Amino acid sequence: MRRVHVLLVTLALCLGLASPVSATATPSWSGAQPLERAHAHNDYEHERPLLDAVEHGFTSVEADVWLIDGELRVAHDRGDARQGRTLERLYLDPLASLTRANKGSVHPHWDGRFQLLIDIKSDGSATYAAIDKALRGYRSMLTQWTQGHERPGAVEVVISGNRPKADMLEQRVRLAGYDGRLSDLGAGIPATFMPLVSDNWTRHFTWRGADAMPESQRAKLRRIVDEAHAAGYRVRFWATPDLEGAARTAVWRELVAAGADHLNTDDLPGLRDFLLENDPDESPPKLD
Repeated sequence: MRRVHVLLVTLALCLGLASPVSATATPSWSGAQPLERAHAHNDYEHERPLLDAVEHGFTSVEADVWLIDGELRVAHDRGDARQGRTLERLYLDPLASLTRANKGSVHPHWDGRFQLLIDIKSDGSATYAAIDKALRGYRSMLTQWTQGHERPGAVEVVISGNRPKADMLEQRVRLAGYDGRLSDLGAGIPATFMPLVSDNWTRHFTWRGADAMPESQRAKLRRIVDEAHAAGYRVRFWATPDLEGAARTAVWRELVAAGADHLNTDDLPGLRDFLLENDPDESPPKLD
């Protein structure tokens, strides 16, 4: 575990993402355990984008991207998109370093795929073209789709936000999947094009975690997840409660019970601790 932490510290310092003091805080053992459902929403707002999430065991991160003056700048709002703070520098370069160091995996001794969800904030077609060009410099670590055939990689890129669906469908070779919506369920879209379905929790559920979840809404959630899984899609909801407390815990428990694939949060230690305590698919490693 110490080797993983040293690698993350080195990456952070080389990329200028943290001071030596903040970068060298010793993580707990659970920081390196891959957590299959853990998705870092607005990941770039953490002190060390990507690296903090990886150190907490996350297996999916989200980056909002603007195409400005030829750069793929990472920020939620255009006014915060700073020169040099790019998709390549914050995400693609560190992911490439991690996969090299860990012999083909973002997390050591893990055979899963790490998801990089890119939320396009600027013009969809122009920004996607720039993303596609950038990704081709990292193709050896990326999942690739060629005319419906998938070649798995250590990192799977999925495009969200202003998604240029037609542009992506026209590609013979793609290095990114398409993030669908619940309205796409039942449309026959292949999972080799749309590996993920995401949607706004508040548009489909009135329950926010207070009291027990109504049975009708629990049944609806499970129908959604089952239908998506039957088609080969993963499922994620955004806008779920994310303030620490009983409501957030209740919603997360229902999502885990229903089989949702990604739980959305800005609270890295909060979700890590929840999953280790409540997700039957996760268990702490046994200490000698």
